[in-house]
Amino acid sequence: MSKFSVHSTRFYVLLLMIEHNILGQTFILCPEKVIFWKEKQMLILADVHLGKAGHFRKSGIPVSDLIHSKDILIIEKLINAFKPEAVIFLGDLFHSDHNQGWEIFRRWMKTKAPLQFILVRGNHDVLMENDYRITNLELVDFLDIAPFHFTHHPQEEHEGDYNIAGHIHPAVRLRGKARQSLRVPVFYFGKNQALLPAFGQFTGTAKISIRKSDNIYAIAQNEVIKMT
Repeated sequence: MSKFSVHSTRFYVLLLMIEHNILGQTFILCPEKVIFWKEKQMLILADVHLGKAGHFRKSGIPVSDLIHSKDILIIEKLINAFKPEAVIFLGDLFHSDHNQGWEIFRRWMKTKAPLQFILVRGNHDVLMENDYRITNLELVDFLDIAPFHFTHHPQEEHEGDYNIAGHIHPAVRLRGKARQSLRVPVFYFGKNQALLPAFGQFTGTAKISIRKSDNIYAIAQNEVIKMT
């Protein structure tokens, strides 16, 4: 396990990251709530929920699209820093019905070609099939890249490869000496399954149960911290 910085020709990025080794593979866990799979040169993230602001505005709740612009800028920064060969979204890339937010992201994605994007369909990915027809975007229901089985919904009982999923938005509660507490997102690695934190800035979290054998990495103050 180590912490280090990443330099880019376009950005200087100081990322307080941690390496997690599993099944002979190296995952770099970033405080941006993203994994970089070193051996395959892939960025992996879950639950971006783009367009959620527009969905709320339709219900009369004023929320700015700037929050999604920030998410896109973070993905851009990570792409420039790691130079991945592919980017995997583990579901819920877009929150709901088609709106301008998707068109902005769609145009941005095209500018990244020939970089390949793969979307493992989630329960919120309900756009029309034509909306996903982008030259460098592949839409799948699951993705098998040994030794891992990537899905949106957790599938702990899947036989064979280790399951890596999103959907849950995992978090734990940290408690201080003065009885103060803070819920923070986490990377969760169990015996047969891993859960990624929700990438999107405009998403909630869900407290998860932890066993002694689990590996938990909390994200707090722009740093990844190993808890168990």
